[in-house]
Amino acid sequence: MKFFLDTANIEEIREANATGLLDGVTTNPSLIKKSGRDFFEVITEIASEVEGPVSAETVSHDHETMLKEGLKCAKIADNIAVKVPLTLDGLKTCKALRAEGIMVNVTLCFSANQALLAAKAGASFISPFVGRHDDVGFDGMELIEDIRTIYDNYGFGTEILVASVRHPVHVLESARIGADVATFPWDVMKKLFNHPLTVNGLAGFDKDWAATGFSIL
Repeated sequence: MKFFLDTANIEEIREANATGLLDGVTTNPSLIKKSGRDFFEVITEIASEVEGPVSAETVSHDHETMLKEGLKCAKIADNIAVKVPLTLDGLKTCKALRAEGIMVNVTLCFSANQALLAAKAGASFISPFVGRHDDVGFDGMELIEDIRTIYDNYGFGTEILVASVRHPVHVLESARIGADVATFPWDVMKKLFNHPLTVNGLAGFDKDWAATGFSIL
């Protein structure tokens, strides 16, 4: 499963990238606002730091304007995936952008039927929001299971990009189900490294090594 970082913070991206585990980055208008930087400036910098897909989201709601925004975003770099909402106009834009060979991430997906529509429109990625789905009383991971089954039934090439990931269990369940990608904040990625037995084991090794009086360097 691919790991994407959901952020517009360049320092977080560099730190994650240094691990060799980062496969791409997703952004949205809220993350751009949080960065406090110009949209094109920050997307350009992210795209230069990361080899994999970098999602840049359109902000209009009508097809004509959304398409113009998407085409402009795609010119930033070859690894830009234009992000459009799962609406009728969004899927029209998806189809038009894909016809130009541009990667498209269809976002704000909350049902398997929506995911089916996105795949038929040729989306490169579908972004079901599991955390927000959980928030309103539904099972976010059940949604991922349904999408995986449907896509496998018909051989769709659209990658399932699990979004709105809140904790490591979401990542684990996504991997078990067979999602293609999970995107999560840097704090969630750091939690994947943590286990009390690892911490305790290191403490024991440190104590025993100190007792030897040796140094490797």
